[in-house]
Amino acid sequence: MATKCEYCPLRRKPLFAPMSADEVASMQRFKVGELVVDPGTPILMEGSNSPQLFTALHGMGLRYRHLENGERQVINFVFPGDFLGLQAGLMGEMGHSVEATTKMTLCVFNRSELWSYIKADPERGFELAWLAAVEEHFLGAALTTVGQRTALQAVAWAFVRIYLRANASGNGGNGAMRLPFKQKDLADALGLSLVHTNKTIRLLKSRQLISWTGEEVLIHDLPGLAKVGLTNVDTPEKRPIM
Repeated sequence: MATKCEYCPLRRKPLFAPMSADEVASMQRFKVGELVVDPGTPILMEGSNSPQLFTALHGMGLRYRHLENGERQVINFVFPGDFLGLQAGLMGEMGHSVEATTKMTLCVFNRSELWSYIKADPERGFELAWLAAVEEHFLGAALTTVGQRTALQAVAWAFVRIYLRANASGNGGNGAMRLPFKQKDLADALGLSLVHTNKTIRLLKSRQLISWTGEEVLIHDLPGLAKVGLTNVDTPEKRPIM
């Protein structure tokens, strides 16, 4: 049975802004159901014109693009609360693909109803623009990382940013977080080779900054890791649920 917006577990997480009773009711009318997908399932495909939009309710995934030579660039990681498919909703087709890396539950919305939803509540249109601006800001930070940070700085930066997001969305805490991604995914996100990424992670381990076993990462010294990554440990700004 689909989760009612009134009981949405995301609303209890510190990362997400509160919603009024009217906003919850409007969201419930916009939502048409839920989709559960297994790890490795494509959710959206680059170049596709998907008729649906999604919010990640549970689970994690990847956003990525493929080059003509088969190489892959991971754009970022998908966390609970992320809104998926906005590119197709505004531009007619997806500029990247989205794939589940764990079992995921997705709230489903009809793209054809997006403008009616925004017209009924213009504040939600502003929140969509805010989410798009946040994505642009992150991509700018990621581009800076790929272009200017060393491998050690880049990997440290990535672990800090992922941990802060996981912690704020209730998927981490006390230095621990679930990270259901492969080292290759991290390498593809940072423009590094797998060998270089592996060596860099071992160096961070030897400095007793992190541990990575299976799907669990332990951050032993978050301020120290942030110093290496040339970043900060500020709590992410509250974001709307779409």
